[in-house]
Parts: sequence; structure tokens; C-alpha cells
Amino acid sequence: MNDLITRDFNKGLVTLTLNRPDKLNALNNTMYSLLGDLLLAAAEDAQVDVILITGGTQCFSAGNDLKDFLDSPPSDMDSPVFRLMRVVMALDKPLIAAVSGAAIGIGTTLLLHCDQVLVSRSAKLRMPFVPLGVCPEFGSSLLLPRLLGHARAARLLLCNEMLSGQQAVEWGLANELHDDGEQCLAAARQLAARLQALPQDALRVSKRLLKDTHRAELEAAVRRESLLFIERLQAPETKAALRALVKD
Repeated sequence: MNDLITRDFNKGLVTLTLNRPDKLNALNNTMYSLLGDLLLAAAEDAQVDVILITGGTQCFSAGNDLKDFLDSPPSDMDSPVFRLMRVVMALDKPLIAAVSGAAIGIGTTLLLHCDQVLVSRSAKLRMPFVPLGVCPEFGSSLLLPRLLGHARAARLLLCNEMLSGQQAVEWGLANELHDDGEQCLAAARQLAARLQALPQDALRVSKRLLKDTHRAELEAAVRRESLLFIERLQAPETKAALRALVKD
């Protein structure tokens, strides 16, 4: 097993932990592929009831690995990052996120697709797409205005505003606030146990009903964003912004 993402299975709960601490759990193509594979395997495994994704107690994810994006940018809808998005959107098992520290870019937009999001006080959510010369992704241009209203969504997607863990709960991007990463992870596991105690078929049918009302619209938005994202990665201003941040 590639140790960039660790997998732990315990009594029906699969915990997937991003494990690239030297890069603040920034996601590269290898990790996108691996995370997609692990989520798909969990979706198809009859022994798995609930999926928990975390970056551990210090950092959730610094988002896309910028050097990887410069060296091997996604070029079509079959690229690992877009395949991962499709896998996440198709999940019918509960997906819980436990977030501590930085949750940047896709580290935040991924949370919009989780059924429950628990954060610690150290959590910092930010989507710096415009400063990097790109555009919103993973359906955030559709989901955030619906969840927060246009003005707040614009503060996050256009103005690059950062939210603390407490603000994320107050704004409705997270469900629970915990003092530290250990408490956050423990509470996420307790929540998973509550979900596991429920009738599983009914739980999955209910999740599908929650998601299906806007699935087609969401899939269309993700495709539209993704194609524009690919286009933006070739823009001179985007390449300049990325190179300015990437250290050899």
C-alpha cells in the first residue's frame, strides 16, 4: 500500500488519512489516483459502512500540489483529480471529514461533498483559486452560493477569505467544532459509530435521495468548472502565479 494515504479498517469504519506531512498533505496526481481507488474500493466493499477522511491532527490538506500542477497539469476529464471528484459524488455510503489545520483549495471543496464535517479550532479553510489564476472547482461555484448565499460565497471564491474552524461552523460549512485535532478525530469516530448502528440500506437510500435532487445539475457544474480549470492552467497569468509560489 502506498503510504501517501493510509487505510485503517475497524468494525465497518474505513479511515483514510492523507499522509504527506512534509508537504502539508498537498495532493498530487498519485494521491488523487490512490484516493479515488480507495474510495471506490470502500464503496464496493460490503463490510464497509462508513468512510472517514482526515489529514490527521495537524493539517487536513494544503490543496493541490502546485509543482505537480505545473509539471503534469490535468488535460482532460479522465485526469486523476476529476476521476476522484466523480467517485466522491457517486458515493452512497456516509462520508465524514475530520479537519484540523489547513484545508486549502480542494481541501475545502471536498468538504462540500461530505455528509458530516467536524473541525478543530485550528482549522483554516480557504479557496485561493483566483489568486492562482484558476477558477472554482468540484462544484463549489454551484454549492457555495446555495449554502451561503451569493455575498458570502463571493467572499470565499473571489476575495480569497479564510475561515476559522469556528467561522466554518457558524457559516454552515461544518457541523461540529472541537478544541483540538484529537478530540475532532474521536468525535468523528463516535459519529461514525452512530451511523453504523442504523439500518444500512435505509441509510444509503436516504443519502441517495438527499443527493439525487441536484445530482445532474452538480455533475454539469463540475464538468463546466473542470473544463475551464484545464483552460486556465494554460493561461500565462496562471503559469506565472504558480511559478512564483513553487520552489524547486
